[in-house]
Amino acid sequence: MPQRRVGLDLVAVATSFAATGRVARLYEFSDDAQHSPLGSPHLLCEIRVTDLFQAALSNLLSPMVLFFLLGFAAVKLGSDLAIPEPISKAISLYLMLSIGFRGGVELHHSGLSGPVVPTLLCAAALSFSLPVLAYALLRSAAALEGTTAAAVAAHYGSVSVVTFAAATGFLSQRGIHYEGYCVAMMALMESPAIITGLLLARRTDKSTSPGTAQLLREVLASGSIILLVGSFIIGWATGAAGMKSLAPVVDAPFRGVLAIFLLDMGLLTAHRLRSASRLGVRLLAFGIYMPLVGATIGLLTARMLGMSLGSATLLTVLTASASYIAVPAAMRLALPEANPAVYTTLSLGVTFPFNLSLGIPLYFAIAEQLFQP
Repeated sequence: MPQRRVGLDLVAVATSFAATGRVARLYEFSDDAQHSPLGSPHLLCEIRVTDLFQAALSNLLSPMVLFFLLGFAAVKLGSDLAIPEPISKAISLYLMLSIGFRGGVELHHSGLSGPVVPTLLCAAALSFSLPVLAYALLRSAAALEGTTAAAVAAHYGSVSVVTFAAATGFLSQRGIHYEGYCVAMMALMESPAIITGLLLARRTDKSTSPGTAQLLREVLASGSIILLVGSFIIGWATGAAGMKSLAPVVDAPFRGVLAIFLLDMGLLTAHRLRSASRLGVRLLAFGIYMPLVGATIGLLTARMLGMSLGSATLLTVLTASASYIAVPAAMRLALPEANPAVYTTLSLGVTFPFNLSLGIPLYFAIAEQLFQP
């Protein structure tokens, strides 16, 4: 009798979209090879294309995305608009502090009972394993050189804090709740992919990397990790009392500060895109389809764990995102021979704007069908 496997047993699971008329269908395949090499299809959900288009349009017209587009347009128009580096760094620090603290407060309310620990373990496992899939695709489909492929793969196993912040804003606008442990999940997914990327690079060239222990110290002691994890612990320890005292700082200004940061990201992305034409079609395509592959894996994992709609959306966004802060810094230290023009342009110039404009509403629309009560 055919069995249907869902979740982390991804070898036996395949998903696909079939656009038929005005409906997009998401299928899961069982282990019945009599019907096809993939097995017999099982319909997971149907999404009206018009609904998906409206969600994407609504997201594109949100203030955060419009500020990103403003920064992008400013560069294309030859404007001298710029965010001073000290201000940009201060905004980055604020966002990590706010995200970490608010997540810690939420976890203080919910506690560590139930699915929290299994979810965090699964998140770490995804960060370790996603680079292996990305590396295989880069080597086979994009024919990318081994060391650079390993560096790029590490980016797509790690996460983008800004994409996560934009997704939380997207959910807040719609009144969708998500659990506080999602911030811990994001923090856990930041570093494991770097280790996998280094291991993949060593398979290609035994002489690469200054040493895993040294790199781990650099990564774990980085300012972004310290601030994110530290503010999360403080929020967890202080709970509602801490939030009451810091709400005017970490809560009320959050969306406005995020809008300014995305303006800066728009400026930076436009500069990076000038290098995109030199990547080639296959690499540019990877920057689009790899987020979709990661999102599919995230959705299946969230479904297996029985997560809520908001938390499932955030896990999907995390598995679909690519780091452009922590991992590039680590790769410059560990793999100086890898080409930074490839991994920074792909993560920041291709995947980040795709997720910000179209990916987040797409992932939410699918999750809404799969996780609705």
